[in-house]
Amino acid sequence: MRVGEEFDLGALNAWIATYAEEVGTVSAAEQFPGGFSNLTYLLKADRGEFVLRRPPIGVVKGSAHDMVREYRVLSALASRSIPAPRPIGLCDNAVLLGTPFYIMERVRGTILRGASGTTPGAFTMRRLSEAFVETLAAIHLVDSSDRVIAELGKPDGYVARQVGGWSKRWDSSRTDGAAAMDRTARWLTSHQPAESGACLVHNDFKYDNLVLDSADNSKIVAVLDWEMAALGDPLLDVGTSLGYWVEAGDHPAFRSLGLGVTSLPGNFTRAEVWEKYLERTRRPATDPTFYYVFGLFKIAVIAQQIFARYQKGLTTDERFARLGDAVQLLAATAERAAKTGAISAIS
Repeated sequence: MRVGEEFDLGALNAWIATYAEEVGTVSAAEQFPGGFSNLTYLLKADRGEFVLRRPPIGVVKGSAHDMVREYRVLSALASRSIPAPRPIGLCDNAVLLGTPFYIMERVRGTILRGASGTTPGAFTMRRLSEAFVETLAAIHLVDSSDRVIAELGKPDGYVARQVGGWSKRWDSSRTDGAAAMDRTARWLTSHQPAESGACLVHNDFKYDNLVLDSADNSKIVAVLDWEMAALGDPLLDVGTSLGYWVEAGDHPAFRSLGLGVTSLPGNFTRAEVWEKYLERTRRPATDPTFYYVFGLFKIAVIAQQIFARYQKGLTTDERFARLGDAVQLLAATAERAAKTGAISAIS
């Protein structure tokens, strides 16, 4: 475990004995190295392997780090056709580990986090692109009458709240000047489209939040990281996915951030992701520019929030040291897309 992100295994086992007996006794815990937000740990117990999730150190509020909320979403999804880990136990107070946390099943499989010699070939990537769109569309078709899902937010005015909320998060987390971020925030405010409906949205749907079948990497066996799930506009959700979707002609720095798997041969382009989604959900043709710019801006703010915590010494994860540069790159890309109206790759 990273320094400052450890927890008392004895105290955890005492809690498990009362509230999560299915787990048994945990003999060892390791921290997953990936991910940039909530902290995730592998628990090795006498009854199998499980996963523990808790907020990052130094974060005391915000729905994205609300373990109770995420646990309830997973519980609601357990009876649906959406592939997601099964939740097992929830501790809704900070007494035990210093933060609320929950335990869920471990879903085994492959997670794509960067191009390598073992990356699937073009045919598999094409089929995975198709499964990506199909799964996102399926999430958006989940019956929102479920009480837990219905309580995830108020759909009316969702776009305006998202633009305003992420702009405020940018203002409160900025550490250095980024004029392009300020200009993009103003552009988003003045170019908001009409609402396109309301449904369950994942809000962080990307390749490395998917667990793939190890025997067939084109099949999705679980969708992870539901902490930002909400009841909101589905096209904003697609826009966030487009923001993460790197193409071969994009700035090489995107691939150095571990976002390059989508640029490999066989993958859809961003335009194809958008078109296939509209086709799958039978939505009318819609200009994707606003949604793509919003996705880039939102991802930049998330990166900035993590970078700010790193600069304050609240995390020792050295991966976060370069996120300041990522914010600048995302901001410049968003501003260019806003000016050109193009979501295609820009060299």
